[in-house]
Amino acid sequence: MSKITEVVEELVTPILQEMSLELVDIEYVKEGPNWFLRVFIDSETGVDIEECGTVSERLGEKMDELDPIQHNYFLEVSSPGAERPLKKLSDFERSVGKHVYIKTYEPIDGEKEFEGKLEAFDGQTVTLIVKIKTRTKTVVLPYDKVAFARLAIVF
Repeated sequence: MSKITEVVEELVTPILQEMSLELVDIEYVKEGPNWFLRVFIDSETGVDIEECGTVSERLGEKMDELDPIQHNYFLEVSSPGAERPLKKLSDFERSVGKHVYIKTYEPIDGEKEFEGKLEAFDGQTVTLIVKIKTRTKTVVLPYDKVAFARLAIVF
């Protein structure tokens, strides 16, 4: 985590707690000539545009006061969307029973990418039910080998 994202997390957390919202992720990235500070928020019932606007306005005021970024940037506050990333243990616990996509740091049984139903999560291992053509297979992945995970939409 960069120093800027750490500062932003410290500033936005009290705002989100007051509004009963959750911080999903913070990105500070350069795209072309522009810098973007993206704050992704959510709640059990989802977030709407008014909540995003309120968080953006209040965080923007705090950012202006502290001025941790010395150049121009765009502040974006939004929902993580339907394919929400799974970053924390609680994200995995809450997603049991849902369809997920997982990428691992190294191959497990010759594969690094897995998609299927998150059957179980015990804090140490992630158990998926993966469909391969017409059959299903249970795959157990060590949690510490998960490089990236997100909810996945099934079509």
